[in-house]
Amino acid sequence: QVQLVESGGGLVQPGGSLRLSCAASGSIGSTYAMGWYRQAPGKQRELVATITSGGSTNYSDSVKGRFTISRDNARNTVFLQMNSLKPEDTAAYYCNFRRTVGLYEYNYWGQGTQVTVSS
Repeated sequence: QVQLVESGGGLVQPGGSLRLSCAASGSIGSTYAMGWYRQAPGKQRELVATITSGGSTNYSDSVKGRFTISRDNARNTVFLQMNSLKPEDTAAYYCNFRRTVGLYEYNYWGQGTQVTVSS
């Protein structure tokens, strides 16, 4: 069992910045990927960025060059630095923890933190 606690969301103006944090606790282990997904009202959840335990990253095209994902393995924490925010970035952001054991994939999700970009 893994628990995820997110923080850092809020209201910012276009062009502003926010930094999201997600701390994992429980049966963490040593090999796992973490990431951020977002969901706007009436839309499906979409991938924002992921990072493996080795530090390999993946970003959606819409956030490349603006967002940076990182992790602190000692604290089991993942971060999302969001710069040059746009109104279309407005969504609930969810932290994801993923561990693959053999052919089985374990997924855990945070409760979500709201990011609103508005003038």
